[in-house]
Amino acid sequence: MRKVVKEDMIQLRKMEQTDLPVFKKWLYTPHVARWYHDPLDWIHEVEEQDGEFCWIHHFIVEHEGQPIGFCQYYACKDSDELWGGYTALGGSYSIDYMIGEFDCLRNGFGKMIVTDLTDRIAFHPDAKRIVVQPEPENKASCGLLLSCGFVLDTEKEIYVKLLA
Repeated sequence: MRKVVKEDMIQLRKMEQTDLPVFKKWLYTPHVARWYHDPLDWIHEVEEQDGEFCWIHHFIVEHEGQPIGFCQYYACKDSDELWGGYTALGGSYSIDYMIGEFDCLRNGFGKMIVTDLTDRIAFHPDAKRIVVQPEPENKASCGLLLSCGFVLDTEKEIYVKLLA
């Protein structure tokens, strides 16, 4: 039986170093590891979030006060990723997200996370679009993005959401 989850039931809070053990656990959980390759790179990035990777905004997703996932966003211009030419356009941001706790999958949390990240990015005066490139085989993520108003740029295989 599926739980009913209200829109205000998650909170995104700044990720702290004390969150590393649960983050590491999630990265090695089969449903996450399938899509989050190179866990040591992700761990290094989070360990250096106040240094080398301070341009990325890292968050822990909580439901009823318990950590259930991770997400982040960043301005594409601050990364070394070209995003199929979207970085050069300026105003492009990207997001990453995961539900780490298996029991929390398919409860609407992903949509809440993407909506919250979209709202946060929209507050940046230069933000014009969000670009995301999940693996095409990740049908859940691709469907989630479409349900959140992203459109697939089929030529570049990048999901794009224009911000008003």
